[in-house]
Amino acid sequence: MEFGVLSTAGIARKAFLPAVEASEHGVGAIASRDDERARSVAEEYAIPRHYGSYDELLEDGGIDAVYVPLPNGLHAEWTRKAADAGLDVLCEKPLAADAEEARAVVEHCRERGVTLMEGFMYRYHPRTERAVGLAREELEGVHSVSATFKFPLSDPEDVRLSPELAGGSLMDVGCYPVSVARLFLGEPEAAFATAHDSRGAGVDTDLAGVLDFGGGASARIASGFDSQLVQRYRVEGENGWIEVEDAFDAPTAESTGLAYRVDGREGIETFDPVDQYRLEVEAFASAVESGDPPRTDGEEAVANMEAIDALAESARHGEVVPVE
Repeated sequence: MEFGVLSTAGIARKAFLPAVEASEHGVGAIASRDDERARSVAEEYAIPRHYGSYDELLEDGGIDAVYVPLPNGLHAEWTRKAADAGLDVLCEKPLAADAEEARAVVEHCRERGVTLMEGFMYRYHPRTERAVGLAREELEGVHSVSATFKFPLSDPEDVRLSPELAGGSLMDVGCYPVSVARLFLGEPEAAFATAHDSRGAGVDTDLAGVLDFGGGASARIASGFDSQLVQRYRVEGENGWIEVEDAFDAPTAESTGLAYRVDGREGIETFDPVDQYRLEVEAFASAVESGDPPRTDGEEAVANMEAIDALAESARHGEVVPVE
């Protein structure tokens, strides 16, 4: 598969381009609003073609699919445009600014007959797969998930602080705790959250929330830009628990671990270093080839956004909000 990359964003340079290089696939073109920027990145990563606009890249007949690492508020627009060009789309999370927009994007891609996948790379890590299997096979009565993703965001001009571009800690990193809570507990019924805007930017820089899954099951969610890096989750059942550190942005050059206690038996499992972005790329290409829905398909993206929307609305109004 030959990819086109819409943007020279940091996530593309640091994670996606090396991941594709390590796979059987390639990057045929990259675009930026700044042609010199596109040229520079193309030269650095030996990408054959570069463009000074995203539209030009979509007209490149030599690419099969696009990767969209643009700011959140631009994901839906350029995913639709790529679909109009007949290109399959791997879009960074979150797929859209809200659930309504996500539904429209999913339907648009369905009508155009293209594969759409949301880039939740942690879902393709063997450790995540093992945690899910362990919970299903050995944990009884899973009723609680606590998940956190926070890091220090120092740049006051960062696009993640822009309300116009759908910024905020919930959208940027809180989407991961929401995703993992749903992975283990299903779909929530209601949400409650509180948030703080420490920068006066118009977006949350810290959020804490609870998702109610009914029947006594719940998840505690936390995200933020004002703390040192922490990314973890814990799953609890009636007979034990599972804990994962460095849970979402797992290191590619180091082994990772998973700890558990089930029926009084404790254990730690270690996983060899792996590039979860490469696994994501390979899963996307496989889905395109087979025609099967990817693990993180459009429907999954919509469901995650529905929970995110409810948490955001609750934080704005200070009341419990049902999840659509």
